[in-house]
Amino acid sequence: MTDLYETQRAMRRMRKQAMDRGVIAILDVGTSKIACLVLRFDGPGRFRESDGVGSLAGQSSFRVIGAATTRSRGVSFGEIDAMQETERAIRTAVQAAQKMAGVRVDHVIAAFAGARPRSYGLDGSIELADSTVSEADVARVLASCVVPDFGAGRQALHAHPVNFAIDHRSGLIDPRGQIGNRLTADMHLLTIETSVVQNLLYCIKRCDLELAGLASSGYLSGLSALVEDEQELGSACIDMGGGATTLSVFIKKHMIYADSVRLGGDHITRDISQGLQVSPQKAEWIKTRHGGVVATGMDDREMIPLGGDTGDWEHDQRNVSRSELIGIMRPRVEEILEEVRVRLDAAGFDHLPSQKIVLTGGGSQILGLDELASRILGQQVRLGRPLRVQGLPQAATGPAFSTAVGLCLYSANPQDEWWDFDIPADTYPARSFKRAMKWFRDNW
Repeated sequence: MTDLYETQRAMRRMRKQAMDRGVIAILDVGTSKIACLVLRFDGPGRFRESDGVGSLAGQSSFRVIGAATTRSRGVSFGEIDAMQETERAIRTAVQAAQKMAGVRVDHVIAAFAGARPRSYGLDGSIELADSTVSEADVARVLASCVVPDFGAGRQALHAHPVNFAIDHRSGLIDPRGQIGNRLTADMHLLTIETSVVQNLLYCIKRCDLELAGLASSGYLSGLSALVEDEQELGSACIDMGGGATTLSVFIKKHMIYADSVRLGGDHITRDISQGLQVSPQKAEWIKTRHGGVVATGMDDREMIPLGGDTGDWEHDQRNVSRSELIGIMRPRVEEILEEVRVRLDAAGFDHLPSQKIVLTGGGSQILGLDELASRILGQQVRLGRPLRVQGLPQAATGPAFSTAVGLCLYSANPQDEWWDFDIPADTYPARSFKRAMKWFRDNW
């Protein structure tokens, strides 16, 4: 945890320096698309007179000045599997966004959906030396949290303190300056596979860029698609991407659980391609134009031309009914939602005060998905779009850009994490005798 603590602190410092210079880029590395947005930080109120847009949830401190998307290559299940192809795709998106913005960017904050995230709930408590809680006391109580052994091939990505308690008063957001005798903290730890992060870091470095931050796609989608009441009372955000479906649970404006299902919209497209014997590009067009998961009485009479360029006239002139298309798409969508339900049951989602579910992501635009999700998940379900940020192009305001918009909000107003506090080296969480012996052997 020592190396991770220092690495995260270095990235935080790098991001602050880039923001002080005024320009930073965000990069959403997905399975179906790679999006790059260039942000300019000029302080609140700078653009209010020019475009007539007021502040919304603290978003007036930045503006999107460049945006570009390109088809993702070399990414499967939200993870890089072909380095050179992904590098070319990232270069294409970043260069196009820089050209639109008219500036060069050197630092990026990246988001990804894979790496098999796992959530842990940690707690720690200390006796206060002074009756007033200081910043050092907050650092000590976070360091007292016992970190489980999550394996050698994994590392922590997020470590959010979600609750503080002083003596018998719980539910405190910021305990600094308050008076008491005993301080207790609850922390949410999200771990991911180390190899996936290393591949992404290496790919970004090959593009002559410096990584100034890293975040999980599920967390970012929740930031942008959930309204404040939903984040406060307890809701889940389900982001249906191309290669993976991520989910995150929020309460008291903090993420308390995150997971992912290695199924997404590309698997639905693949089923259509195989079932109707058409190319993947044609299958994607059919899914977007005619797809759905809830059948009606008119679907048998609505015929969809498949077309083709094989040269066989009978094969190229085929038609298929929309009911047959729904019969291909619905089983895969049901499988994805059933897997999401298993994850939510494991997280104890039924015990939250408000049990709303928000569907977002490119895959959420399938007609009838909210109705089918309410039947399977048994909760209040709505379709969510990302919050509007200043300067965002109209083409980037749909559900497919929830992660990108959430990354903008995350970069402008990051939530305090464990590595934002100055923790002494001898009190890092879960510092065991085995780690001390390894340090002794390496240095003596």
